[in-house]
Amino acid sequence: MISLIDYGAGNLTSVRKALAHLGVTATTPRAPADLTSADGIIVPGVGNFAVTAELGPDWRAAILDQVGRQRPLLGICVGMQWLFDGSEEAPGHAGLELLPGTCRLLTDETVVDERMDDSTSRVEGSAGMGRFKVPHVGWNSLHLTKQSWLLDGVDEGDQVYFTHSFAAPLTADCVGATRHGVEFAAAVERDHVGGVQFHPEKSSDVGLRILQNFLRKVS
Repeated sequence: MISLIDYGAGNLTSVRKALAHLGVTATTPRAPADLTSADGIIVPGVGNFAVTAELGPDWRAAILDQVGRQRPLLGICVGMQWLFDGSEEAPGHAGLELLPGTCRLLTDETVVDERMDDSTSRVEGSAGMGRFKVPHVGWNSLHLTKQSWLLDGVDEGDQVYFTHSFAAPLTADCVGATRHGVEFAAAVERDHVGGVQFHPEKSSDVGLRILQNFLRKVS
């Protein structure tokens, strides 16, 4: 059974329809205790990072308990950002802290590539390419950075749909990156925990493939 977390900020209808297209019915737990029967958990999200505060201590403990029991977890958009330590968008709100790093506003400035130990190693912004729009809304291509169960069957350059202003850093957990102003983590993965900054439920066949990969991890 897939538990789709509803904290008032997720695009649950579209995610539920995409899962139904793949033959899976997702349930929406009403209380943290309901997660005990979950085989896998999806945390979607849209809007400001501060909305994740609705997932209070009881929800956090229940989700972390299921992760500890090896239940796969997938974060989508703000749900992916929530997997990290936090976001500059809402400094007073901690993330789930499963992945190290802080999400930051998209800019065209040079940023540190946190995958590197050498602090002089950097990813350059879009110098000379003109101004870019924030929020980043629309289709963009994926650069695959390492082998991944989450992106299995996805090809280099495949297009997925984004809508966001803040993004996660490039860390060792990044399995797919995208450039908009700077290069940022578009997909992350550690063991049975995964996250995507884009919306797989709106990303046509590529997005369905990614959701199917998550369902395979559940089974």
